[in-house]
Amino acid sequence: MYRTQRQALLTKMEQVLKDKYDITGANIATEQPPTIALGEIATPVAFELAKRLRKAPKMIAAELAAELSGMDGVAAVEVAGAGYLNIKLDRADAARRIAKGEHADVGGKGLRLIEHTSINPNKAAHVGHLRNAILGDTFARLLKKDDYKSGYPVVVQNYIDNTGVQVADVVVALLHLEGKTPEQVDELIGGLIARGERVDYFMWDLYARVSQWYDSDPAEKEARKKLRLDTLHELEEGNNEVSRVADLVATAVLERHLETMERLGIEYDFLPRESEILHGHFWDAARTLMIERGVLYEETAGKNKGCWVMRRPNADAVEEGAIDEDAKVIVRSNGTVTYVGKDIAYHLWKFGLLPGRDFGYKIFREYATHPCWISTMDGEEKHPHYGQATAIYNVIDSRQNDPQANVVESLRAMGYTEAAEHYTHVNYEFVALTPRCAEELGYVLSDEDKQRAYIEVSGRKGFGVKADDLLDRLIAAAKAEVDSRHPEDAEALRQDAAEKIAIGALRYFMLKFTRNTLIAFDFREALSFEGETGPYVQYSAVRAANILRKSGVSHEDAIRGLQGFDLAPYFTGEAGDSLWAMWLIASRVTTVVEQAIAAAEPAIVARYAFQLAQEFNNFYHRNHVLNETDESRKKLLLATAAVGYRELERVLGWLGISVPASM
Repeated sequence: MYRTQRQALLTKMEQVLKDKYDITGANIATEQPPTIALGEIATPVAFELAKRLRKAPKMIAAELAAELSGMDGVAAVEVAGAGYLNIKLDRADAARRIAKGEHADVGGKGLRLIEHTSINPNKAAHVGHLRNAILGDTFARLLKKDDYKSGYPVVVQNYIDNTGVQVADVVVALLHLEGKTPEQVDELIGGLIARGERVDYFMWDLYARVSQWYDSDPAEKEARKKLRLDTLHELEEGNNEVSRVADLVATAVLERHLETMERLGIEYDFLPRESEILHGHFWDAARTLMIERGVLYEETAGKNKGCWVMRRPNADAVEEGAIDEDAKVIVRSNGTVTYVGKDIAYHLWKFGLLPGRDFGYKIFREYATHPCWISTMDGEEKHPHYGQATAIYNVIDSRQNDPQANVVESLRAMGYTEAAEHYTHVNYEFVALTPRCAEELGYVLSDEDKQRAYIEVSGRKGFGVKADDLLDRLIAAAKAEVDSRHPEDAEALRQDAAEKIAIGALRYFMLKFTRNTLIAFDFREALSFEGETGPYVQYSAVRAANILRKSGVSHEDAIRGLQGFDLAPYFTGEAGDSLWAMWLIASRVTTVVEQAIAAAEPAIVARYAFQLAQEFNNFYHRNHVLNETDESRKKLLLATAAVGYRELERVLGWLGISVPASM
C-alpha cells in the first residue's frame, strides 16, 4: 500500500508542477520522516525548485501543500522547517487497504537468467558455497511470480565446470595416486553410493591429499605438474578414458551437490556444463563474431606475441602501430582459450547472440514442481531453450570482478550495449569461521589463531566445513532447544521445527550481511532466539499465529473483522501511534522488494524482516490482545496480528525460510 500511495502522490505532484509552474522532469525525491508523528511521506522538492522559481522554499512548499490537500488517502499535508513537505496518510483508510492486501505490483516482461552455486564438481560443498547459493536462490525468489506479485520470467542456472583443473586433480588422484583403472573408479563410486556413503566426502579427502602430493617430493614436482596439465588437456579434448573418469566423478558429485542444496530449498532449472561449451564449439562461433566486430586481434610482437587479445576497458590510448602490452589475452599462443574467452562465448549464448549454437538438453533431476535439465551433446527432441535472456545476474564472488568486467566490456565493444547494461555481477565476499566456531567443529587452533577475528577455510588444504555437516550440527542444536521447550510435542513435530529453525538460522545469517561484507560464521550467533537472527524473526511469526490460534479466529476472519466500525479513534494519541507503526511497516513490503531487486541486494529484505519482527514484538508487549475488553479494539488488534503474520510469513518465504508450528 505504501508504494501505491507514494506513486499516486508523485503522479499528482508531477501534474501540479506542470500545471502551476510549467515544470516537467523535476527530481521529486521522497523519504520517510524520522518520527511517525511527522507523517509517512516527506519530500524536499521545494528546495530543488527554489532557484528555478526564484522563490523561498517555504513559500513553494505552502503552495504545493494547498494543491495536494484533499488527495484520496491523505489526511493532511504540512510544511515543516525551511520548506519540507510532510504528508500524513489517512490511517484508518490505509489500514483497511493494507488489510485487503492492496499494493503496487512488482514484475515485468523479459527473461531474467540467474546463475548461482556453480561449485566445482570435485568435492563436497562447503560453507563458503552456501553463501553463493543462498544469495542466488533468494534473489530468484524475489524476481519470480508468486501469489503476491506478477514477477518476471526467471530461469535459474548452475554452471558446472566439469573440465577444469579441480576435477583434473581428483582424476589424477584416482588414476595415479590410487592407481585405479577407469573400471575400478566406476566400481568405487557405485560401491560408495550402494553403501550410502557420500561420494563428495570421499573426493574431498582425496582432493586434499593430491593437492599436497603435487609438492611433497621436490624431485617429482615438475613431472607431477606436467601430469596435471596433460590430464587437464585430455579432459578438455574429451572422448577418452581420462574424460570418462572425470564424467563419473563430476556426475556423482553433482548429484550430491543437488541433494545438499535441496535440503535448503534450493532448486535449479538448467545445469550447463563446460564440456558442452567446449565440444559444441561455442568459442569458435564467438571468436568469429569478435574478429568480425574488431574486438579480437592477433598480437604480432611483444610479450603477447602469437596470442589473440582484446583491449582492456578504459585502457589508455595506444599510438597507431604500437603494442598494447596490457591487452587481455583471450587465446594463448599455444591455442588454448582462457577462462574469459570461454565465458564471453557462454554469455553471448545467454543473451541469444551466438548464432547457430545451443546445448543439447536432457532431464537430470525431477523436483516436485519441475524438472532440472542438464546440457549434453545428444539431448532429447523436446526440450526448453534457456538462452534469449533480457537480463543476466551472475552470483560470483568478488575475486572474479576483473574477469566479469572483461566479459561486460567485450559485449559493449561488440556493439551489444543493451546486453552489457543488463549484465549484473552479483559479487560478494567470502565466508570464514569465528575461532569459537572452528574449535566447536574440532579444529585445533594456535593461541594466535584464537585471537583472530576469523579463520579462513580452504578446501585444497582440507580445512573447512562441509555444508551437510554444518546443516546436521545446526539441526541437532535446534532440536535440543526445541526438545527442552516443547517436550510435550510429538517427535515428528519437534524434528520438523528443528529443521525449519536450523535452515532459517543458516539462510538468515548468510543474507543479513550486505554482499560486500566478509562473514565469519558462528553457530551460537546464528541459532540465537534473540537479536538479528532467523530464529528471532520466525519466533515473531509463531507468536502472531499463537495469538490467533488462542483467540479461535482464523487469519481471514481476523482481517474481515475490521469491517463495520470506525478505526480512526484507535490510531490517535501515543497508543495509536504505536499501533499504527506496525501497520505502516507492514505496508512497505513492495517498496522493500523493489529496492532489493534494483540493488541486487537481498540483505535489504533480510533487514526489513528483522525490523518487521521487532515492530510486531513491540506490538505484542504493548497490547494484551486476548484480554482486551473493548470489542472493536480487540478486532483491530487481532487484525494487526493477522497482517503481521501474513507479511512475516511472506517475507520469510522470499528468504527461503519457513515458519515452524511452534518454537
